[in-house]
Amino acid sequence: MAGKLYLVPTPIGNLKDMTFRAIEVLKEADLILAEDTRTSGKLLKHFEINTHMHSHHMHNEHKTTENIVARIQGGETIALISDAGTPAISDPGFLLTRACVAAGIEVDCLPGATAFVPALVNSGLPNDKFVFEGFLPVKKGRQTRLQILAEETRTIIFYESPHKLIKTLGHFIAYFGAERQVSVSREITKLHEETIRGTAADVLAHFEAKAPKGELVVIVAGK
Repeated sequence: MAGKLYLVPTPIGNLKDMTFRAIEVLKEADLILAEDTRTSGKLLKHFEINTHMHSHHMHNEHKTTENIVARIQGGETIALISDAGTPAISDPGFLLTRACVAAGIEVDCLPGATAFVPALVNSGLPNDKFVFEGFLPVKKGRQTRLQILAEETRTIIFYESPHKLIKTLGHFIAYFGAERQVSVSREITKLHEETIRGTAADVLAHFEAKAPKGELVVIVAGK
């Protein structure tokens, strides 16, 4: 009998956000694929999960996917987790999911933590229609992408690192306008969680005065 692939979300900060079902699946799986086994090891130890782990990340997923598919076809149940949040959302997971679907393997994604959902809802910006952009291109293609997004009418969601936020907010002002509404949520679910809202110019001024730290989700109003 063929096995199954589970995509299992893990907390983005607060361990209390781990679901009962996620713990159960990870305990019962034959193998856990983890983005960073050191990071995930702490999580598994906290919840007394003793399932064996293998490393599965952006640098090796092209090489390991075929073998994982074969193991599932051989009857193993395998669970995929990332360092935080839901696998395949700006993290490894898409390639393996696509390969399993193509091979006729059952894939089950559990509901759970994803950083952009609370950031979007908490922003106060329209969330009936939105587009998830993830990380902008670092260099090549960045200008072209921003030019396209300048005409986007839906609310736009970005992920950004602290040391690039000032530059990115400056680009938003240049391409979207200084008055475009922006919301930046950082350290979601963690002790120092906060959301800064205002015009792009106001939010830039805030972070120029107070250097950004932690994981960031940036929500930008549509045109």
